[in-house]
Amino acid sequence: MAQQGERQETPQDALRVTRLDSLAALEAASWNAVVGTGYPFLRHEFLVALEACGCACTETGWTPDHLLVYRGARLVAVLPRYAKWHSRGEYVFDWAWADAWERAGGDYYPKSLSAIPFTPASGPRLGVVADESHAAVIAALGPVLRASDMQSWHLLFAGDAEVAAWQAGFGAPLLERCAVQFTWCDAGYGDFEGFLAGMSSRKRKEIRRERRRLAEQGFVFERLSGAAIDEAALDQFYRCYCMTYLERGQHPYLNRDFFTRLRDTLGDAMMLVRASIDGRAVAAALCFEGDDTLYGRYWGSEVEVDFLHFETCYYQGIEHCLARGLSRFDPGTQGEHKLTRGFAPALSRSLHYLAHEGFREAVAQFCREERAYVEAYLEQCRGRLPFRQTPAGDDAAANHED
Repeated sequence: MAQQGERQETPQDALRVTRLDSLAALEAASWNAVVGTGYPFLRHEFLVALEACGCACTETGWTPDHLLVYRGARLVAVLPRYAKWHSRGEYVFDWAWADAWERAGGDYYPKSLSAIPFTPASGPRLGVVADESHAAVIAALGPVLRASDMQSWHLLFAGDAEVAAWQAGFGAPLLERCAVQFTWCDAGYGDFEGFLAGMSSRKRKEIRRERRRLAEQGFVFERLSGAAIDEAALDQFYRCYCMTYLERGQHPYLNRDFFTRLRDTLGDAMMLVRASIDGRAVAAALCFEGDDTLYGRYWGSEVEVDFLHFETCYYQGIEHCLARGLSRFDPGTQGEHKLTRGFAPALSRSLHYLAHEGFREAVAQFCREERAYVEAYLEQCRGRLPFRQTPAGDDAAANHED
């Protein structure tokens, strides 16, 4: 019963959860009004491009099954969700879980997945309007997610605050998995030389040498965005992108139409690094810009040249962040080689609901053991960062080397 002076909730005010099997059925303005525009991968333009271009659809094993939360007639929250028929394109690997459950006679697939397809970039997964309670929304979504015919639900690469909110309000045990990713953060460097000044003398010299050797060979680097990413630039980028997969004997997850559509609808958030020599573009890296973060996503090269990957994917991105006032650069998943180039280790987090209690307990033990290894690896990585431990004045002379 409501206390005196409190407003009692009416049936019209109660939160109501509905399903949506195609983002094209919802206007971009309605979805984006909930999720905002600060994280590019949760925007309607990005997600609908995946569906419209046939990258995330039933035929590829990604059946859209998004959840919308209304208070009365007002859309107050959204959660991207897919029925998955395999575990490809997720980057949180549960193949061993699937094998164990199926050997025990169960059906692991289809599973329910809330993630950004093919995008292991940590960030928000649940969009909630500013004046709505995350706790209330999660309390409304929990029973819907648990009542699914599917045996599991997975939330991948969510932010720390969102992970904590789901753990507190889901209404059933959620198993947590962590992995180590590497990110660059601006510590008031000012410019690229200011960034290098914080490193040990040896590492600073190595990076300068890498960049100088590429310049001596005649490599030129451009950073393009918006209308500057023309058809020729997209064609060259897509050739490079495909080569990255074909070299591993795989087909690319994303098609040319997807990138064309993104350029036309989200072009201002895209930043394409193009590497050329003798007037011919030979390598490219495509990034996306959020409110305060640059996200490196796709790379490829038509030539094998020492240090070309580091310059195209890392150093150009750092320079872009410094020029644009972005405080963070997430260059993509994995890669210990990022450490010595100033990218610090951090944990990425995912949550997993498994309906079967016995199976859940077995996987929970696996997660506990895995977590111990991940945390030990995180500490090892922190010890390998290239930054100086001494005050800046003790090594000032090194700033004038080379």
